Amino acid sequence: MSSYPLRDIRIVGVGESRLGRMPDLDALGLQYSAAQAALGDAGLDFSDIDGLLTTPLRMSNWAMPCGIVAQGLGIKPRYLATIDLAGASGTSMVHHAAMAVATGQCEAVLCVAGENLLTASSSSAAIQGMAGAGWAHPEFEAPYGPLVPTLYALIAQRHMHEFGTTSEQMAEVAVAIRGHAALNPNAHKTETISVAEVLASRMVTSPLHLLDCALISDGAAAFIITSHDRAKDLAKPAVRLLGHGNGFSHTYIGDTPDIVTSGAVNSGRDAFASAGLTPTDVDVAELYDCFTISVIIELEDLGFCPKGEGGRFVEGGRIRLGGELPVTTYGGLLSAGHAGLSGGMFHVIEGVRQVRGEANQRQVPNVDVALVHGNGGILGLHCTLILGKD
Repeated sequence: MSSYPLRDIRIVGVGESRLGRMPDLDALGLQYSAAQAALGDAGLDFSDIDGLLTTPLRMSNWAMPCGIVAQGLGIKPRYLATIDLAGASGTSMVHHAAMAVATGQCEAVLCVAGENLLTASSSSAAIQGMAGAGWAHPEFEAPYGPLVPTLYALIAQRHMHEFGTTSEQMAEVAVAIRGHAALNPNAHKTETISVAEVLASRMVTSPLHLLDCALISDGAAAFIITSHDRAKDLAKPAVRLLGHGNGFSHTYIGDTPDIVTSGAVNSGRDAFASAGLTPTDVDVAELYDCFTISVIIELEDLGFCPKGEGGRFVEGGRIRLGGELPVTTYGGLLSAGHAGLSGGMFHVIEGVRQVRGEANQRQVPNVDVALVHGNGGILGLHCTLILGKD
């Protein structure tokens, strides 16, 4: 088999299942639906796939996720792996798949993940289940029973204390992204909201209101990575991986001396360096939005504004469609849906569609460069992609 430099790697097909409450589909059914959609988008069949990447499930006990998915899809990949960088898994899968193709291990990698996070139990049970996945330090944090929103609330409190960030600014993130979801027929929530409605929603853990937090949803996502040579034979425009970077700052929130600065500083720096670009070259940013404060910190740490200016940056419609930097244009985890470790894959899909010019009412004009960012854990694990036209 031939090998290729990373600059010759392309994303050629994207697809997703329905999002929201899907009691008629189990995790494998959701993933099969997403995989079929991605293959149809690329003009490929399951027989063309010789690589497979997936993630663990948080609500189902799959001992060998990549094996279960391969068996369920009826494929025999020569390269396969299960990737777990939590919310950064989706962006990381792109780079892992790219390296597999670039080194000649396979020719076409299907990345697919998802689960029925909502209907497998209940929203509250899902939140409690994810809390038990080990996000808090087992000795110094977990005994006090913090849920994931509690840990992010500590970050929000500190950011407000240090920089004067307000609840209204965090609410603007939720409003902007919900406005984008309203233009996405597959989004879980499409009713527009106001800053006042965000602030009036139930307080989950101060200062985070219910509408500052991601949804719990059923869903799955998929995309396909191959070489430039293989992509030339396919019907739709391929999207090029221009740059990539990883960043790590801490495992547990108590391990970091600065909880308002994340590993996105490193992942963004390396992604821009490898692409030969800067934040001013980005036309649209698909930022991981598990909580509104996450978007504000990612904007800072990825270099779109100085540290401490994220709250002011989102004001005045700047991150809405038509603004200076449209952010998370499909509706994100806050409104389109959060289906576990597959959540960040939807950001990749939207980045591809924006570069292709296929986002319909959500389309940002003349997109040449899209940034896609994933965040795992409590702002500790990060992976940034820079995507562009072929």
